[in-house]
Amino acid sequence: MDLGIIGQAAGLFAVTNIDDILILALFFARGAGHPGSTRRIVLGQYLGFTAILAVAVAAAFGATFLPESAVPYLGLLPLALGLKAARQAWKSHRNGDGDQEDTGAEPGGGPGAVEVAAVTFANGGDNIGVYVPVFATAGIGGMTAYAVVFLALVVVWCFAGRFFATRPVVARALARWGHVLLPLVLIGIGLLILVEGGAFGL
Repeated sequence: MDLGIIGQAAGLFAVTNIDDILILALFFARGAGHPGSTRRIVLGQYLGFTAILAVAVAAAFGATFLPESAVPYLGLLPLALGLKAARQAWKSHRNGDGDQEDTGAEPGGGPGAVEVAAVTFANGGDNIGVYVPVFATAGIGGMTAYAVVFLALVVVWCFAGRFFATRPVVARALARWGHVLLPLVLIGIGLLILVEGGAFGL
């Protein structure tokens, strides 16, 4: 594999996914102490990013499974999840329950793989527009190299998110405010995607 393509792929991934580290840190913080939550978060991240890659590759070959006009409406996914998480946090606060239950959480506690995948895919919707021309000009060999590097870096991103979530100072802050931050971040991402994409004539 050409080192130049590896470097370009790594740089492109980092630039287009830097915000995912914050989201992953919040997910890992909410999953702290829940058995299996790390596995579900990593699985969800891979599912979401694989879906992004699949759509980008298909579009590079001329297929339009996801029309460009539909991309802004992906913001509805994190917006809905954020509102649901906010409602759950409010109910838990009113009931005096210190262990807020996440929206989409698995029975074992913590974020579910489907929730993480939905947020990852929606947040990466704009990445598709960046990846398509790169993939289209890279050829099959180059496209394969990009995909391999991207998928390898997903696990690096997951480790980075977990690293930040487990730093003592960060962990204490997230333990105290994570149930507020996660809904706010998800709602903010959803609104940003909708507004920047001009959904509903915004």
